[in-house]
Amino acid sequence: MWIDTHCHLDAHEFGARTLDIADDADRQGVGMIVIPAIDRGNLDTVAQLAAQRGNTCYALGIHPICVPNATEDDLAVLRARVEAAMGDPRFIGVGEVGLDFFIPLLNEPVMRDKQIAFFREQLRIARDFGLPVLTHVRKSQDQVLKHVRQITPNGGIAHAFNGSFQQAQGYIDVGFKLGFGGNLTFTRALQIRRLATDLPLSAIVMETDAPDIAPAWIHPGVNTPDQVPRIGEVLAQLRGIPVEEVRDVTAANARAILPRMATLLDGPDATGVP
Repeated sequence: MWIDTHCHLDAHEFGARTLDIADDADRQGVGMIVIPAIDRGNLDTVAQLAAQRGNTCYALGIHPICVPNATEDDLAVLRARVEAAMGDPRFIGVGEVGLDFFIPLLNEPVMRDKQIAFFREQLRIARDFGLPVLTHVRKSQDQVLKHVRQITPNGGIAHAFNGSFQQAQGYIDVGFKLGFGGNLTFTRALQIRRLATDLPLSAIVMETDAPDIAPAWIHPGVNTPDQVPRIGEVLAQLRGIPVEEVRDVTAANARAILPRMATLLDGPDATGVP
């Protein structure tokens, strides 16, 4: 099966078609979709959505772009919600969390400090509950890695990775996998395509970040999780290997880095294994 390790299935762009989109992905062989939360306001939403389809699971976290309007109380609520969710087999980790120094507002000194404080506390939550993290890393590769080294969770995924080979190795060394998706389908995305070609396949997981980061054949339209197999075909072509190998190895990587998801897949309602 294919696994989409990062998909905002609750996004408004999908409207009333959210569940149909999950079904479309399932028919294309996408056996699991990970839905990360972005703020206090959608913690319930992602959990409820994941409960409605067998090929979905979820993570809880506060996204860096939501940090400007977040409060310390939101972190307390998140910790309590994570503790309560440990009894839900569809809850698989902490995310989407991280640092974003690309957006000018978020790169102002006060907001950088607030982002770092929120990220570090969410790393503590993940560490305290033995969970992996789904990290947002934009113009902040070294900074995210620095804090992960200091407060190390139980693995994680560097979502939409676009750093250097040295930075990639740093994430691999702390037990992370690297997420690749629609960006690698663009011929002009030379650095991402080099990374996707030359990094060990054992370090790579597939993702869409739907509705964002649409592949070349959809751009600038709305991305959907059913695109994972076709993105995987491009990755296979870049690496010169069978697409089945990309499917099976990246799915195994996702299962290894998200052990609660693996348990869900192997449970009584399992939809299959890669």
